[in-house]
Amino acid sequence: MFAGTAVQAKEKTALLFIPLDNRPVCFSYPVKVMEAAGYKIYTPPEKLLATRTAPADTEKLWKWLESRAEKVDAAVISTDALIYGGLVASRTHSMSMPELEAKVRRLQNLRMDKDTRLYGFSTLMRTPRESYGNVEPAYYSNVGPAIFRYSQLSDKSDLHAETLLEDFEVGAFERNLAKAHLKDWLDRRNKNMEINHQLAMLTRVGRFEYFAIGKDDNAPLSHTHMEARKITLNNGYISDESFQILPGVDQLGLLLLTRAANALSRKSPTVYPMYVEGVGSKTIPQYSDLPLGKSVPEQVVAAGGKIVYSPDAADVVLAINTPADGTMYDSTNLSNSYYASPANKRYIVNLGKMLERGVNISLADVAFSNGGDNGFMNEMSLRGFTEKLSAYNGWNTADNTVGFAIAQGMLAPQIAKDKQLMLMRERILDDWYYQSNARRIITDELEKNKKEAYKYTLNEMMPKIKKQAMDIISRLAVNYDITAGTKFDVVFPWNRLFEVDIVKLKQDKGNLRFRSRSAKGLLPDVPVYTK
Repeated sequence: MFAGTAVQAKEKTALLFIPLDNRPVCFSYPVKVMEAAGYKIYTPPEKLLATRTAPADTEKLWKWLESRAEKVDAAVISTDALIYGGLVASRTHSMSMPELEAKVRRLQNLRMDKDTRLYGFSTLMRTPRESYGNVEPAYYSNVGPAIFRYSQLSDKSDLHAETLLEDFEVGAFERNLAKAHLKDWLDRRNKNMEINHQLAMLTRVGRFEYFAIGKDDNAPLSHTHMEARKITLNNGYISDESFQILPGVDQLGLLLLTRAANALSRKSPTVYPMYVEGVGSKTIPQYSDLPLGKSVPEQVVAAGGKIVYSPDAADVVLAINTPADGTMYDSTNLSNSYYASPANKRYIVNLGKMLERGVNISLADVAFSNGGDNGFMNEMSLRGFTEKLSAYNGWNTADNTVGFAIAQGMLAPQIAKDKQLMLMRERILDDWYYQSNARRIITDELEKNKKEAYKYTLNEMMPKIKKQAMDIISRLAVNYDITAGTKFDVVFPWNRLFEVDIVKLKQDKGNLRFRSRSAKGLLPDVPVYTK
């Protein structure tokens, strides 16, 4: 290779990234993954990004983008950040259509080098069953369940599948819901739909190399599902190599960064989805409108890969831990015990044989929403298999988890093993130890003491809750080889219980306490919550 060619190849690793907001899974963690894989990632200063309580400084964000768009090989941008000011702002803003359309035109006219590839992602507004904590309009805390039911019936009506009784029910909602609330909610949705139509049009005329619209929390019958159907019908002739509507949102940043990296290196990694026994690919997760058997291949395509039907033909084996009966609960549910089922044990033994052969396995732990499967991960870890994975994910919705697992599996050959382990430790401390255990114990105690409001806004309870979370995570960490001796700190980036950021992560090798294999089968010493 000529020296000039080597320099040019090195320069082709520069990617620009504008995340949806400043949550770790949207911002810092995708950057860590891409940097571990050897890419240079340029991001805006965090102070310009949306937080839970404040939208992004869109004008400064635009100026930052416009000053750098010509200096990278590819750019991945959240159009919600640039147009609305972030995810929460997309649900709560009061901007007019002319204001929003002006930002779409600004995107259309963005000056970029002819060789810079532009990738973008937006969201369809979610349709939650209920919502608290000021991430929706204030009225949603009171009338959310009624709006959700209205949304289900509207979708069914659009499909011409409603019964006469349901038709009357829609009318009753329209009469009895406060007109101002329903109008506000529908007006904002209509604006979101129109902006997404315009972004799809920009993709059609070649502004974007690829564009994805993420379906935020939704259900098989909902406004989000209905709106996705309409956008799909209007853009059915655009190839899914250029445009897709996908379940989930928070995973799209990393998915598209991975797609950009694959395109730059002219790779199209092959992925074999491997489900546990049971309903498997037919599982329709919580917060989704699609079975995994449909959504997983869609996300593989989004990341620039291809599905294959044999593990021997795959660059990545995507291990997918689903609930045996297809019914998914939150990870804090009491059914999330530390006992693995016989079916899961058989599956884990098979994984172990593949891992011993050096197969690249990325685990998507989606038996529960918002956290890992205690029994499955206990069995994996006590058998010594967890640290042989290339990646682990078990956070938030199933679609979020699967997207990260696909991306990290594809990038794994470029990530040194010590960095793979550090990335896995962060996810295990967060997704398994915190989400499935600490969050449950703390939530139970807050509710028992009638302090459940602190789940949504920690405020003066934060120091005490942080100490409790650190204690629970630390006492779990010493039980497993992969996290024994790990030092870390915990922060609550959005001042609520739902998400944490694992920071100052390092492994103190002088204090490793490896378990003897004779300990297999013992349950972790989960502490009892005390006041």
